[in-house]
Amino acid sequence: MPAKPLKYAQQWLDNFRLRLAYTDALPQLTLLGLISGLAAAGVIILFRLAIDEPLDWLLPHGHDDFESLPRIWHFGLPLLGGLLLALFFHWLEPRYRAVGVTHVLDRLHSHQGHMSSRNMWAQFFGGLICLASGQSVGREGPAVHMGAASASIIGRWFRLPNNSMRTLVACGVAAAISASFNTPMAGVIFAMEVVLMEYTITGFLPVILASVSGAMLSQIFFGREIAFAVPSIHMNSLWELPYIAFGGLVIALISSLFIQLVVKLVPLQRKAVAGRMIMAGLITGIAAFWVPEIMGIGYDTVDHAMRGELTVQALLLIVCVKLIITATVFGLGIPGGSIGPTLFMGACIGGLLGLLAHQVAPELASSPAFYVLLGMSGMMAAVLNAPLAALLALLELSASHTIIFPGMLMVVIACITTRVLVRNNGLFQEILAAQGKKARTGLAGQILARVGIESVLERNFVTCDRRQFYDDLRKLLAAQPEWLLVDELDGKKFLVRPADVAQYLEDAPMEELTLEREVDLLKIPAKRLELTPIHSRANLFEAQMLLQQTRADALYVQRSGAPLLSSAIGIVTRHAINSYYQI
Repeated sequence: MPAKPLKYAQQWLDNFRLRLAYTDALPQLTLLGLISGLAAAGVIILFRLAIDEPLDWLLPHGHDDFESLPRIWHFGLPLLGGLLLALFFHWLEPRYRAVGVTHVLDRLHSHQGHMSSRNMWAQFFGGLICLASGQSVGREGPAVHMGAASASIIGRWFRLPNNSMRTLVACGVAAAISASFNTPMAGVIFAMEVVLMEYTITGFLPVILASVSGAMLSQIFFGREIAFAVPSIHMNSLWELPYIAFGGLVIALISSLFIQLVVKLVPLQRKAVAGRMIMAGLITGIAAFWVPEIMGIGYDTVDHAMRGELTVQALLLIVCVKLIITATVFGLGIPGGSIGPTLFMGACIGGLLGLLAHQVAPELASSPAFYVLLGMSGMMAAVLNAPLAALLALLELSASHTIIFPGMLMVVIACITTRVLVRNNGLFQEILAAQGKKARTGLAGQILARVGIESVLERNFVTCDRRQFYDDLRKLLAAQPEWLLVDELDGKKFLVRPADVAQYLEDAPMEELTLEREVDLLKIPAKRLELTPIHSRANLFEAQMLLQQTRADALYVQRSGAPLLSSAIGIVTRHAINSYYQI
C-alpha cells in the first residue's frame, strides 16, 4: 500500500517539473516563490538573531553603538575579527570562500543559479564575525547571498529545471532584502533590477509573494519598525530642485570614486586569504580608533544625521573615512555587504547637503532628514545601478509620497552621471568584470534561459539500429516519425530524416533492396545530424552553449539519473533553438 502514494507523489513531482519547463508556469512558480521566500526569511532571521546575541552583551545601549566602547576596543575589536576571519577562511577550501552579491550574480549567469550550501554557511559565519566585530560592512550583502542560496538549495533538492532556478534565486533575494530592511517593495525591485536584470510578469508575481513572506516573518520576530527612525518630512520649496540636482552630481562623483577604489583593489583577492582578512581588520581598527562611527552598520549615525545632530566637519570626516575603509576592506574580499555602507555614506552626504542648505537659505531649506533620505536613495541608485529599487526604498523608509518627486530628480541625475559621464555600470558588474567573470548573458541568452529544454522537445521520433531490412524500414516509416534516431553500439547517436530514407527506398535499384540485404542508414544519401546528450533540467541557453562547444547538430535528452546508454526521451535541434528567439 505505501508504494502507491509514493508512486503518485513521484508522478505529481515529475509533472510539476515538466510544467516548470514552460514559460507560463505561473501557479507553480508562485508556489515555489512562497516556499523559497519563507526559507530565505528563516535563514535571515536566524542570522539577525545570531548577530544580536553578541551585540546585546557587547553594546547594551544599542546594536550600532560601537562609539560607547573604550577607545582600545575600537582598535582591538576589528583586529580580533580580522584574525578570526583569517582562521576561518584559511581552513576553508578555496571554492567555498566565494561569498556575497557578486557570487550570487556569477552563479546565476554562469551556473544557472546553482549554489552550494557550504558557501552559504561560509557567508553566514563570515558575516556574523564581521558584524559582531564592528567591521565597516553591512548585513544586507550576506543576506542576499544566504537568501539566494537557500532558495537555490530548495530547487536542487527537488531537481527543478534550470529555467525555474532563476526565479527561485530572485525570490530568495527579495525575501532577504525584505526581511533585512522591512521594505518588501524595494526587495522585489532589487531582485528584478540587480539580480535578474529583467522584468517579466511570470517572474514578478512569485518574487512579490516571496518578498511579502519575508516581510511577514521579519515583522513577527522584530516588529514593524523600519531600519531607521524617520521623522515627518516634506520639501519646503521648489527652489530646492536645482540644489537637489547639484547634490545628484556630487553623489554620482563620490559613488564613482567608491566603485573605482573597490575595483582597483579586487586583484588583491588573488593573495592569501588569511593575510587579506588580517589586513582588513587592522586597517579598520586603526581608522576606528579615531573615527569610531565607521564601525558596524552605523544606523545610529544615520539617525543622528536625520535629526541634524552632527556638524559639517563631523559628517565630512565620517564620510571620507567610511568611503576609504569600506572600499579597502570590500576590495580585499571581506565577507560583508556593501549596501549598508552605501546607504550610510549617502546619508552622511545628504546630511552635509542639508546643513549647507540651511546655512545658505534657512527659510527655503527642508529638514536634514529630507536630505539624508535623498542622499541615501541617490547613493544606492548610483552605486548599485538600481534606480527603481532606490526610489521604492526611499518611499518605504520615509512613508511619505511627497519625497518621491525630488527623489526621482536626485536618482536620475546620479544614475545618468555615473553611467554616461563616468561610465560605471554598478559596483557588482564592475567587480565581476575585474574578476574576469561574465556579468550578464545578453538579451538572447536571457530569453533562452527562461525556457526549459523539455518544453520544446521533439518526441515524435523512432529509435533504431543503423542497419535495417527493407520491410522493417517500411514499418518504421509507416509510423510517420519526424526523425529516425540511429543508436550505435558505441553510444553515438545520429538523426536521419525519414523523408530522405523514403526517397532512397523509392529510387534505389531493386538489387540493393533484397530481403536478405540490410540498409545502412549512415551510408545512404540522407541528411544526418550528430547528437550530443544533455540533461533534462537544462534550459535553452545551456543547450545553445553546448551545441557551440561540441559543434554537434542536435541534442538528445535523458532524465536525470538515467544511464547514459538508455533511450532518449526527446530531441532538440540547433534550428529549433535559434528559431525560438528569432520568431
